[in-house]
Amino acid sequence: MQDYGEATDFLGEWGPFQKTVFLLLSVTIIPNGYVGLSMVFLADIPQHHCRLPNSLNGTTGEANLSSLLPVEEVDGEMIYSQCRRYKTPVTDGLNDTTRETEPCVDGWEYSTDRYISTIVSQWDLVCNDDWKIPVPISLRFFGNLCGSLLAGHLSDRYGRKIVLFGGIAIQTILSLSQAAVQSWEMFCVLCFLIGVGDVSNYTTSFVLGVELFTKSVRTAYTSIGICFFFALGYAILPLIAYFVRDWRMLILALFLPELLCFPLWWFIPESPRWLLSQGRVEEAEAIVKAAAKKNGIKHVGEIFQRSGNTEYLVIILYCFCLMNITILNCSISYYGLTLNTSNLHGNPYINCFISAFTDMIAYIISWRLMLIAPRRISTASMLFIGGTVLLLVQIVPPSFHILSMILVMIGKSGISVSYALIYIFAAELYPTVVRNTGLGASCMASRAATIFAPYFVYIGMHNKFLPLILMGILSIIAGLCCLILPDTHHQKFPDTIEQTQPVNCNVPQTVVD
Repeated sequence: MQDYGEATDFLGEWGPFQKTVFLLLSVTIIPNGYVGLSMVFLADIPQHHCRLPNSLNGTTGEANLSSLLPVEEVDGEMIYSQCRRYKTPVTDGLNDTTRETEPCVDGWEYSTDRYISTIVSQWDLVCNDDWKIPVPISLRFFGNLCGSLLAGHLSDRYGRKIVLFGGIAIQTILSLSQAAVQSWEMFCVLCFLIGVGDVSNYTTSFVLGVELFTKSVRTAYTSIGICFFFALGYAILPLIAYFVRDWRMLILALFLPELLCFPLWWFIPESPRWLLSQGRVEEAEAIVKAAAKKNGIKHVGEIFQRSGNTEYLVIILYCFCLMNITILNCSISYYGLTLNTSNLHGNPYINCFISAFTDMIAYIISWRLMLIAPRRISTASMLFIGGTVLLLVQIVPPSFHILSMILVMIGKSGISVSYALIYIFAAELYPTVVRNTGLGASCMASRAATIFAPYFVYIGMHNKFLPLILMGILSIIAGLCCLILPDTHHQKFPDTIEQTQPVNCNVPQTVVD
């Protein structure tokens, strides 16, 4: 196959066409920053206690609650029991040691100091039903797992553009539908389907961008574009959640603006690389000529030479497996830390915003590393740093909350940098003919891991250090796997499987498209 980069050199690197597509593709990623992470607020647990019998409802002032509800110690603080109440009315004159307790047979009362409502207060997901809280989050990531391979296969067969906007449609329409559901079960079903659309949007937008842009713009797109705009969506989440405290209204506030993505269909092109891999040369030329016209370049004549079909060979299994193991461990650490902000000391809105802000800084760092450092060494180094810092958190004295928070954010930053690097690393390993399938498989490995991330948070409700220890160890393992992979920095972007770098190749090529 003729080299795409050489054939399109005349377009330049950063003209009006590239700037427009760069911005529009990046904008489609903003909702991905909050579609799953919104569960930090949608599924947060308000302060609650047993609803008292109707005969006692008139005496539930603060002064009387201590005589109506047992008091228990949680994290060194005395609070009213959340799952038990006194069975015997206080008027019987019995002391606390002899009074019997019972479960919350009349339901619960929830504090509205922080939230008007969440899915927890909506469906009483507390006490014996608190195991239901992480289920919709895990189902969303399970949807990511299923959608990763499905979207990759469909994109390589039917095109990047149609799968991109199909994913946006699924994500938007079903997310808005969640605001109207009346049962926890239907909410969970929609979480799974939204996960399918969410990952289809993300991976296809990623691949479309790396195939449209040249090397230097590609590195900026995968960091400042994809990752930074993802972090921007994450940062928007706590700002909107702070002002919209009802979970149904929060969903509407987050996803109604996503309807504005649909008109972008007429401005985002199909991937010419993919069209060429399918033998659709005329369509590829039409897109490139339209781009040249937008950039003010006159190009007359044939752009691509017709050639025979490329033989589809098997991707190197060794490289494929190592990449997936690396992404799997990196992902569970990233999402575990991101979802764990509600378990950290302090205000959850501020913690979430700080976490998003550190991601933005991390993605700027990743952009610079993409330009100057080998993929393998930079990714592994960030994983080692992040994992080591997370392991150090447990030795900080319990009263040093700020220091613990700083260390967690430093650890998360290291993992965020590596998370940004690992995807461009994977995209550069796979050739155009199977790139979205390969990246989709890697993304599937990522989502397989993140299914368990909510349960790391659940563990953190009982032992705050154990999730950090586990994620620190997984990050270090991911770094070790990454060191075995071949490097792709300053190497030719492969279009055919024959152009894929051999696993044992350590000598970089000098030709960069």
